[in-house]
Amino acid sequence: MDSVINKYLLLKFFKIFLNTILIFLSLGILLHLFEEIEFFKNLNLPITLPILLSLSYVPTLILELLPFIIFLSSMFYFLHLRSSRDLLQIKVFGYSNMRIILILSSFSFLLGFFVLFAINPITSSLVKYYETEKAGYARDIDHLISVNKNGLWIKENDETGYKIISADKFNYETLNDVSIYLFNNNNEITKRIYAESALIINNPWQLKKVHVFDFEKNNSFFLEKYELKSERIAEKIGSLYKNLNTISFFDLVVNYSQLNKKGYTKKFLNKKINKFASLPVLLFLMVVLAAIFTIGSLKHKQSFYYIIVSILVCVIIYYFKDLSIALGETGKINLILSVWMPVIAISLFCSIGVIQINEK
Repeated sequence: MDSVINKYLLLKFFKIFLNTILIFLSLGILLHLFEEIEFFKNLNLPITLPILLSLSYVPTLILELLPFIIFLSSMFYFLHLRSSRDLLQIKVFGYSNMRIILILSSFSFLLGFFVLFAINPITSSLVKYYETEKAGYARDIDHLISVNKNGLWIKENDETGYKIISADKFNYETLNDVSIYLFNNNNEITKRIYAESALIINNPWQLKKVHVFDFEKNNSFFLEKYELKSERIAEKIGSLYKNLNTISFFDLVVNYSQLNKKGYTKKFLNKKINKFASLPVLLFLMVVLAAIFTIGSLKHKQSFYYIIVSILVCVIIYYFKDLSIALGETGKINLILSVWMPVIAISLFCSIGVIQINEK
């Protein structure tokens, strides 16, 4: 009998969860489709391209919103149990509130691991396809950045011509072993600059131990310091590190050293790994949190009340997560702690609420 009840609980919960996913996915595709259509409006391209790009990008957003989707699904599910009297009938067979919550939260915990190892590699590949495909139609062609096994390559246009910059090693603040080639509008090389390092967080860049070869004046010289004016490149390089959605959790763990050598700092890699690792725990807690607000209360309230509570809880957790990460990135608190702080806070709240549920 227990296996039959467990199967009934899980199937019903999974159906509601799947319906919620489909609602979010449909809304996400619809809203993102307008953004893609606006991007391609001046290009003579078929509508299938914006649709395909939306389908490639939205699953990653769904993954980001998964804790809130689980929370809303759990709220709907527990409300359904209460309104249909199924909760009372299940309790007749010896199921307590805690046992029901443990079954559903354990399922969500396992779902988190399934998402990390089965779904996340797919969404990462889709985002990689999205960025690659959209980059081919980007209007901002004055600043092109490419990363490959040979390092970082940059092309920047200006009114006097363009320059090509390469660096063997790089991160979001500095470039090492930098070679800079300056061309005029006739595609003639005018100057070559080699620097041991370049600090790129400010404009102009601050180059150190610089060799300058001036082909127009047919001379060369060495400088300890040299300034190079550049526009928006540091911002674009920084965006390479902020967007790790193209790398799956499995790749982050397995290729950690290689990614670090490519220029991804350990700080950002550790943050992303811990963010992924916290997902199963967060899904577990969101089910418990939903139970506290629904079956944890003996009073039957209007559905409007639960809708307001759901929205407020999602907003509070979302902004608390952002605030915590911001404190970690600015060095106010440990970065890894900032990732786990929302999980710890929700755990403390749930531990108090579970005691109340267990007494009922």
